[in-house]
Amino acid sequence: MNFDGEDLSGKALTDRLPSGESHVFRGCDLTEADLWGADLAGATFESCVLDRTDFRKADLDGAAFTGGGGMGARFTDADLLDASFSDVDLSSAQFGGALLTDASFTGCRMIGASLTTSRGTGFTVNRSNLTLADLGGCSFRGAEFEGVRFDDADLAKCDFTKVTMTDCRLIGARLFQTTFAGADLRGADLGELDDTRLRALAGAVISQAQAAAILAGRGLTVV
Repeated sequence: MNFDGEDLSGKALTDRLPSGESHVFRGCDLTEADLWGADLAGATFESCVLDRTDFRKADLDGAAFTGGGGMGARFTDADLLDASFSDVDLSSAQFGGALLTDASFTGCRMIGASLTTSRGTGFTVNRSNLTLADLGGCSFRGAEFEGVRFDDADLAKCDFTKVTMTDCRLIGARLFQTTFAGADLRGADLGELDDTRLRALAGAVISQAQAAAILAGRGLTVV
């Protein structure tokens, strides 16, 4: 079923979507639309408005979101296996309890998004802004990050074992019980490190310039 440029704001859509069919939404306004529990496996969303859209418990396996987006979309407890988000505004989006195995986020604005308590591993994030996002407890073991901003994000209890960061920022990120064993952080801006944040980086690889900056912050000069 195709929806082109339709105003679907505030509408209950789940019963309008036949199961077993592919669904395409192009340029639609889905503000506060109700898609709770909808069968949207393989669906396509192109340049849609997603302000407070309700995708809770929806089957979005293999769904593709491109462009558009909005504040506060709800993906709580949704299935997002192999789903892809490209250049989507997901600010303040809620992914608690969502299955994110092999999902990908590329070029997304995810300021204040919450992925804590999400399920599954292997999801990827690149060229995205996760400032103030809550990623508490997420596992990114072995991931390669490029162009990701984690400024002031909550990374408590996250597993960054053996990750590689290129052109990334961790300024002000909360690193309580965060694991960086074997992580290559030479391409990351670590910001100012207090003792708590520095201890969290135990086992990570950093550059000589980063090490010199850390020591300089403690009144020491490397010659």
